[in-house]
Amino acid sequence: MRALTVSLTPQQAEMMEAAVQNGHYASSSEIVRDAPELWEQRQELRQRETARLKQAYDEGMASGEGRRVDADTLLAALKAEAPERG
Repeated sequence: MRALTVSLTPQQAEMMEAAVQNGHYASSSEIVRDAPELWEQRQELRQRETARLKQAYDEGMASGEGRRVDADTLLAALKAEAPERG
């Protein structure tokens, strides 16, 4: 393993100490080792979400020309569809 120096705020240090004292982690080192894994998971989630949004955008652009609808007309149409959806 590679050693790394990490600076924490007093609140972060207190939270880590509490997590160890409460038995949620065996040591503060275990908490720090958990952080990169959580960061990787968050990065993967962001990539999937970005891809999903890009796909939705592309599908929207490919669906044809948009049309103007005023708010009252849109609301009425959504209310009319509501019973059909269950």
